Amino acid sequence: MSSTAPDGVASTTRTTFGRSTRIAQHIDADAATVWRLLTTAAEYPRWNSTVVSLDGRIALGSKIDLVSTLDPSRTFTLKVKEFEPNARLTFGDAMATRTYSLSGDAGGTRVEIVERIASPFFPFFARMIPPFDESFEQFTADLKKAAEASAS
Repeated sequence: MSSTAPDGVASTTRTTFGRSTRIAQHIDADAATVWRLLTTAAEYPRWNSTVVSLDGRIALGSKIDLVSTLDPSRTFTLKVKEFEPNARLTFGDAMATRTYSLSGDAGGTRVEIVERIASPFFPFFARMIPPFDESFEQFTADLKKAAEASAS
């Protein structure tokens, strides 16, 4: 993420065979509080207005079923690929990977989210994938609000 990008503002970079969306946000809560929100699947719809449902257990190697407000008619089955407590969480499928990175930041936690979608077939279906910028901005705003409320 560019150091000049403001907190909570997403940016998307496109290439012929993929795209990458990123956002970073400072949260006035410790990493353990943020991590607990990111790894408790059943609670997502309670604090996250971009998620309709998230079923399964968020643990290394497990699968989760996500229904997003971007396309509530579709369920995405995702595998948890990285799980480093209080630091890094990655899940995805054959074409997309989303990574949450947490780090200490001025008495709180800096969260960076990056989603990469890439495939040799990307040019054929790219127009069918909605932009993620607004959804990422709402997700991080919801995460910030929930984590800061839990920390106080």
